Amino acid sequence: MISHPRPQVIETVAGMRDVVAHERDAGRTVALTPTLGALHQGHLAHVERAAELADVRIVSIFVNPTQFGANEDLDKYPRTMDEDLDMLGALGVPYVFAPSVEEMYPKGETSTTISAGKIGTTFEGKSRAGHFDGVLTVVAKLLAITTPQFVTFGQKDAQQLFLVRRMITDLNIPVQLEIIETVREDDGLALSSRNQFLDASQREAAVILSTALKAATSAADSGLDAVIAAAQGALMGQSGVELDYFTVVDTETFIPVPDGFRGPATAIVAARVGDTRLIDNLSLYVG
Repeated sequence: MISHPRPQVIETVAGMRDVVAHERDAGRTVALTPTLGALHQGHLAHVERAAELADVRIVSIFVNPTQFGANEDLDKYPRTMDEDLDMLGALGVPYVFAPSVEEMYPKGETSTTISAGKIGTTFEGKSRAGHFDGVLTVVAKLLAITTPQFVTFGQKDAQQLFLVRRMITDLNIPVQLEIIETVREDDGLALSSRNQFLDASQREAAVILSTALKAATSAADSGLDAVIAAAQGALMGQSGVELDYFTVVDTETFIPVPDGFRGPATAIVAARVGDTRLIDNLSLYVG
């Protein structure tokens, strides 16, 4: 078995800035892939795309406490640093930024945060109060620390992607956002670090999220009512899945589309399977 050198792990903001300054001075471009760790093939698709975009790749691994709510799985969130470093080493990633909570928030939770605005309180933000403010604040910090020319974000969390893109535009952050398509299992389930919490029967039931989205997409030519009926029909037939929401939103505003809507949109779904909350989405053209 061929062993690959692991990435250099940088744990301080100052150390990360020194590395970036060195690479920039040498004329090299930088791409950042922000993660919470517990890496899987979905993350590796980001890392592979980053190699096509920039000379130097930085993967951040940081389980950010400010994006977890009071009753959420911060302590339970999987932490697999050794395995993550092996995976990234195999792909030739030179640097991992893995700060402690104290390094990122030396005075505790920051007084200054970035507000995700009204959209940040809907859907995921409704059931996870403050989640997106925490996400945007830590992403802004990571971008300020690593100053990359490129940053990768996945399509799987459509609301997060919408809000990060809007923040980059609104705050004139000089970085190009590269969107990575959702990576799926053979049966359609979107890859997620939380999938490992599912037992065999829950794992089987969880496929209904992608099945419902495919049904919605297939019905899209017939209009919005048909889209919603198709998705609900699929979801209602699956026991062990507690639906939070299924909605079709305008891709440009992330607001639910009105009756009679025609055009490009995104179908989004969230459900609890056992104790595990899963999300997914698909683009579709209504009407």
